[in-house]
Amino acid sequence: MPQDAFHIRRLSQELNNILVGGKVNRVSQVDKDELTLIIYTGKRAVKLILSTNASNARVCLSETEKEPAPIAPNFCMLLRKHILGAEILSVKQAGFERIIEIELHCTGDFSQTNRTLVCELMGKYSNVVLVENGVILGALKTSSLDDNLRRILFSGAKYEYPTPQDKISVFDKAGMRSLIEGYAISHGEITDLDDFARFLFENVSGFAYPTLRELVKKMPAQDLCEYLAWACDSLENKPHVVYENGKPTDFFAFEVEGGQPKQSLYLAENEFYSYRENKKGFEDKKRKLEASLRTVRKKQAKRIQDVLERLKESENAELNKIKGELLTANLYRLEKGMKECTLENWYEPDCPKIKIALDELISPQKNAQKYFKIYNKQKRAKEILTPMLKTEQAEKEYLESVSSSIELAETKEDFKEIEEELIQIGVFRAPKQRAGGKKKQTETPFREYEYQGFRIYAGRNNVQNDRLLRLANSNDLWLHTQKYHSSHVIIVRDGREITDEIIGFASEICAYYSDGRNGDKIPVDYCERKYVKKPSKSKAGFVIYTDYKTVLVTPNAHKNN
Repeated sequence: MPQDAFHIRRLSQELNNILVGGKVNRVSQVDKDELTLIIYTGKRAVKLILSTNASNARVCLSETEKEPAPIAPNFCMLLRKHILGAEILSVKQAGFERIIEIELHCTGDFSQTNRTLVCELMGKYSNVVLVENGVILGALKTSSLDDNLRRILFSGAKYEYPTPQDKISVFDKAGMRSLIEGYAISHGEITDLDDFARFLFENVSGFAYPTLRELVKKMPAQDLCEYLAWACDSLENKPHVVYENGKPTDFFAFEVEGGQPKQSLYLAENEFYSYRENKKGFEDKKRKLEASLRTVRKKQAKRIQDVLERLKESENAELNKIKGELLTANLYRLEKGMKECTLENWYEPDCPKIKIALDELISPQKNAQKYFKIYNKQKRAKEILTPMLKTEQAEKEYLESVSSSIELAETKEDFKEIEEELIQIGVFRAPKQRAGGKKKQTETPFREYEYQGFRIYAGRNNVQNDRLLRLANSNDLWLHTQKYHSSHVIIVRDGREITDEIIGFASEICAYYSDGRNGDKIPVDYCERKYVKKPSKSKAGFVIYTDYKTVLVTPNAHKNN
């Protein structure tokens, strides 16, 4: 649900209660749309998110802090200069607009002043503006005279609120009464609540349609004209999050049917938007990795096709050799100027006739030499191209395994090591590092399970598969799908006997995290770790193994274990 004035009013009250008296300890900018303020309230440090993303614009507290941009943008540096160490005096809504104003008391070495951080939460027009005495010090998204003659946003200009929507204010009792009476005249008795909510959404400012849809259900028939104004100020705060298949799909400041209660509105809001952002971040990263890999795979497929075509040209090398030898043996029968000749092919049973094309401008002997020259060229090409084809096919298999890892990824964290792998092989460009050196990367944990007292681990990608192999003991059990790209799975033995039931459980996990997850009766090979070898200089995830057995299973993620 987009931020509307109804929810912003309640949210600003919550934030005011928590943040007033707190001091801004740190300012960072995640990307072009989002700022993070670390505020010490006297009891604890909290993270305040100021997002101007068109789909997720919000001001809320968050439990997690995102990695800042490698280089702090200009507006971030401006905020560090003007509001670091500032005390928060108030957090309030501007009128009944989608605007939150954070009043700050800023103390410098030689001066004290109040500044306002204005957070405009208006979809694609969202912005964060730092204002002092009505004058703009800076804005996250600036404009110039050329960009927007109606509203100027640059340093030194007078700050003006965005132009209000051409809708009725919910606090305009006469206007609301006239609006509702007009609807009743044209529609008769209000029976279609969704249609009435849509009508209000199109004509009353400050509400998102989902908010009105739920409020209309609570609206008493005898007090329609004043109910919404009353709800804005007096409806009891009971934040709820609505879920679908275990995933948050909406949040409200009041009780709704099918919703789950939350302790505060900012927690409900953070859960909803965090899920949306994580989902979008996951999809964006997946799309980016897939696009980079797809480009490389196209080039690689073209190289294979080229090698196959050149090998096909070399298939008649032996025939050219035979033609050269037959011409050499029959020189006495040939004359210069002949365009072709027909000779007995002694190299085949019954000596069938073979027609040989000749260059009439050169002698028979030189024609024979020409065929030998073609034969030698084709022979050398075959000797070079055959191992080249093997290398290219191995590269194709490897790229397919990386593609499989991307497809099987479940969270954005799963892409970390895949991205590093693609950077190492030159497929993906390394991101810029933060100033002050490269931050040590934490390893993404394996998928971990416990079944009947046994620990089971599954790799998420080729890099993890190699790491899992290195960490496993020689008598641990190793599993991998047969003829499918899949995660490597390890059952930790710890000196105990591993039953068929445990092997079946681990095999189902292995089959699920493979290219065959949508199939049935997937073959999974298993053997002790000591029979699994990684050839020197081989690609990540590649191994050879012996002394294995095979079991047929139906893929199962076993996510509850």
